[in-house]
Parts: sequence; structure tokens; C-alpha cells
Amino acid sequence: MNSDAQRPSKLKGKAITHHWELEVYQLAMQVAVEIFKLTKKFPSDEKFALTSQIRASSRSVTAQIAEDWRKRRYEAAFVSKLNDAEGEAAETQSWLEHCVKSDYVDRTSAAKLFRTYDRILGKLVTMQNNPTPWLLHQLHQR
Repeated sequence: MNSDAQRPSKLKGKAITHHWELEVYQLAMQVAVEIFKLTKKFPSDEKFALTSQIRASSRSVTAQIAEDWRKRRYEAAFVSKLNDAEGEAAETQSWLEHCVKSDYVDRTSAAKLFRTYDRILGKLVTMQNNPTPWLLHQLHQR
């Protein structure tokens, strides 16, 4: 398996230098776009409630990862931002449950998105549990 957590400094033989090269970021971006498209079909009375909440939390996962990438010089800041991204991903899963219970999203579609967030959460937790290979000073020691 070629996950980010196993190959932190390389992407297809090339050093990872930008947050958008991270598999976890790409996965989070993909699912955030899917959620945005899905929520276009929600009732207009949900515009400032469920629609805005799930869009914000799903987008925040990518934003937290991007911010996290720039804070990898300091382990505590890096892990903190990973934790923030993890929280946003879990929040999005909660909003997905609301979507199903409100009959805005069918269970099959929601389950697929929920599983994608489980993958994202797994990658974030793996990075938090072993941050050293991702830290900036590690990348410059080679």
C-alpha cells in the first residue's frame, strides 16, 4: 500500500514539496467537491443550516491540511493542525448522518462518502502518531 504515511518524503520518486501533492489532501479535496455538488440539491430552507455546515466542515479538512503542511517545522503545531483536520472530517461524517436522516441523501451515497472520510481520518491519525518523517527538518537532512 502506498499511503502518505508510509512514503512521506516521496511522490512517485519525487520529494513532496506542496500540500496538494499529499494523497490525504487530494482525497479530502475530491470528497469536498462531491459534497458541494450533492448539497446543490438540498432544499433552499437548508441553505444557512445543514448545507452551509457540511460544506464548511468538508472544505475545512483541506484547509487544515494545507495550513498544517506549512507548520511542519514545529512538531506540536503540525500535530495540532492534523488534529484540527481530523475533527473537521469527523464533523463532516456527523453532518452526513443528518443528511440521511433528513432524507436529503440516500444511504448508499452517504455510506460511500462516510467511508472516504474514514480513509482520510486513518491517514491523519497515522501522520499524528508518527509525525517525525513529515517534519521540515527531516526533509532537509537528506
